[in-house]
Amino acid sequence: MRTQTGMVDPGSLSRRDTRISILIIGMLFFIFGFVSWVNAILIPYFKIACELTSLQSYLVTFAFYISYLVMSVPSSYLLRSVGFKKGMMIGFWAMALGAFIFVPAALTRTYELFLLGLFTLGIGLAVLQTAANPYITILGPKESAAQRISVMGICNKFAGIIAPLIFAAVILRVTDTDLERTLPGMAPTERAAVLDAFIRRVIIPYSVLGTVLFILGLVVRFSPLPEINTENESTETAAVNSSKKSIFDFPHLILGALAIFLHVGTQVIAIDTIISYAGSMGIPLLEAKVFPSYTLGATIVGYFIGILIIPKYVKQVNALRFCTLLGSALTICIVTMRGAVTIFGHEADVSIWFVVLLGLANSLVWAGIWPLALDGLGRFTKLGASVLIMGLCGNAVLPLIYGYFADITGERAAYWVLLPCYAYLMYYAFYGHLVRSWGISRPAVALNNTYELSEDKNL
Repeated sequence: MRTQTGMVDPGSLSRRDTRISILIIGMLFFIFGFVSWVNAILIPYFKIACELTSLQSYLVTFAFYISYLVMSVPSSYLLRSVGFKKGMMIGFWAMALGAFIFVPAALTRTYELFLLGLFTLGIGLAVLQTAANPYITILGPKESAAQRISVMGICNKFAGIIAPLIFAAVILRVTDTDLERTLPGMAPTERAAVLDAFIRRVIIPYSVLGTVLFILGLVVRFSPLPEINTENESTETAAVNSSKKSIFDFPHLILGALAIFLHVGTQVIAIDTIISYAGSMGIPLLEAKVFPSYTLGATIVGYFIGILIIPKYVKQVNALRFCTLLGSALTICIVTMRGAVTIFGHEADVSIWFVVLLGLANSLVWAGIWPLALDGLGRFTKLGASVLIMGLCGNAVLPLIYGYFADITGERAAYWVLLPCYAYLMYYAFYGHLVRSWGISRPAVALNNTYELSEDKNL
């Protein structure tokens, strides 16, 4: 059924239209993953090419993800003004511009210009994420939202597995293994020439990427993706929200945004730091490049488990609770357990495999937080989703904190920064998502009633 604004209520879509919509959104999540997770290889690549410290190299993730903080709320107003499909086209075109900025950046070997390109890519992704996440959350029964988000996560993380490998295959050479070691012995002019040639390898792949992103914007604009109404309110929800004036009247949303901030930060640390951590064990870059794929592979395993067991055997909230507990346990193992092991042909300290397993712990956290945080928002759903997307700036902040401590204490000890993150995620999973009032005097029995409602109706 179409509303007066031309939007379609998700419940009125046929099974065929729903499947087509999920397929198109899955393609978007694949693009998100391909563009985002290539940062795992860009960090050590730029560290060599632009002669950076660990802290400076993690500005890659800062520049990319801080755009979510800047652009998420404007994105919600953009989508409200022009609709989903035109908004997505604008997002793709912003990403294309960011990719093309890599060309002058590489020609001049200017790290700041690369960061501008990454920031522009992030702006486009912020628009797309603001549209896609609430879209897939409400595109079907609420109790299976985590299942649908897990499918999207598979698309995202599969792209993340292949993106660093494709980038490494196109950009890196066997002779690069000793490049970082031999650079200090070169004369300044020779070193500059070598690094200029090294960095200009990104020109062709990012030119191709920019062209593809521009075309995808047109494809989505003229696709059969329906303009669904993400802010539809039931009579019950409208009555409950009648006194709500802003998104700050929904504590579970604001607490959820902080949970997203910390979750994505833990996720990007697990993936984007693992190459450098492998390097600290003496593993060369060409061998270490596969470790982000192992972490993402563990995440995909978690997604498949979620698809199979949620909600038939396990409630979304219980899967979230388990994952936050597992993340805490694995963090402690990373920093306390030692010993050389050989797995998949890699001889390394056992702690790196606990970093890999963080992918499993992180797998169902995003899918668990989103439906809990958006529950009952009604007409505030689109703006609420933009607030959650703002939380993605955790990808910008937490890797810098990790990089700061890695320069001071070493890369293994720096993983301690994950523990308070998982502690808060446990709080949100067990209690924070139930909070419906900022008042500290709320009776415990009311919380218990809310808990029963959440368990029986919303989860």
